[in-house]
Amino acid sequence: MAASSPAIFALGLVTAAAVAVLPAAPASAAPKPTEAQLRAQLKRLNTKVDKLIETYNLKRVELAKAREAAQTAKERLATAEQTLATAEQRVAEIARLRYQNADPSLAGMLLPTSTSDIALLEQLTAEQQAVVQGIARARDEKKKASEEAAALARQIGADAAEVADRRDEAEDVIDDIEEKLEDLVPYGTGRNSDGSWAPELPTGSDNITARTRLMKQQVEKNFALPFAVGCFRSGSSGEHPLGRACDFMMSAGGAMPTAANNALGDRIAAWAIENKDKLGVKYVIWKQRINQGSGWRAMADRGSVTENHYDHVHISMN
Repeated sequence: MAASSPAIFALGLVTAAAVAVLPAAPASAAPKPTEAQLRAQLKRLNTKVDKLIETYNLKRVELAKAREAAQTAKERLATAEQTLATAEQRVAEIARLRYQNADPSLAGMLLPTSTSDIALLEQLTAEQQAVVQGIARARDEKKKASEEAAALARQIGADAAEVADRRDEAEDVIDDIEEKLEDLVPYGTGRNSDGSWAPELPTGSDNITARTRLMKQQVEKNFALPFAVGCFRSGSSGEHPLGRACDFMMSAGGAMPTAANNALGDRIAAWAIENKDKLGVKYVIWKQRINQGSGWRAMADRGSVTENHYDHVHISMN
């Protein structure tokens, strides 16, 4: 591959970014990066990974075009070979006509016996030459197209493999950073030595418990929320009146979320379950399912998008 290849240039940038994210270990332990530094590194590396994936996909498109060109060349060859078979039959006919219009006593020399014979032989000869030349051109074109397509396929295959390798390397670094970010998730207040959680009273103007407030703050810090968050709600059942639950809206309410917001809801729900023990999450409800830490279970149909929790992720706290 040429050094000026855009794919190689992009890959070099990502490799440099990945190396920059992982500092060399000095003789004494270096201070841990701050949360802000980790988040900035993660954002930069994610951008690089997105560029890698885009480059990889463009290579795949180019490969598909190369294969299409090779198939076209193959079809052109098949047509040329059929034309050649027809031409060979025509050549045999020309030989027969020449023999019939020649004097056998002249050792194979062609001596037409009339003006019409001369014209016929000239026409047949010109036709034969045109057919043979056309077939030769078709064969040359087919060979060139096939060789170019094969070379491009090899090049793209190598590029795609290298892009995939670099992408895997970058994603490994991203996983490492995400683990470090997980380590930065604080522990909720009021946890007993046996792992249970002490009851908490709601406080503050938002009328929620300290654990609920910490959970809400962490979700807001880790995710770009598209809509408002609702926590305390009087006159209802469950954890909301107790200040121990929040609803993270994925639509304006009553409507199904967009594909992007649906995926965001999936990530928030998964994050809450992953950090259940740290934060003191009691259960998560999302898309008519409940997860108390041991997997998702289906819930009964409550009759609406909102009641079935399709438009919001509900997180309840201990």
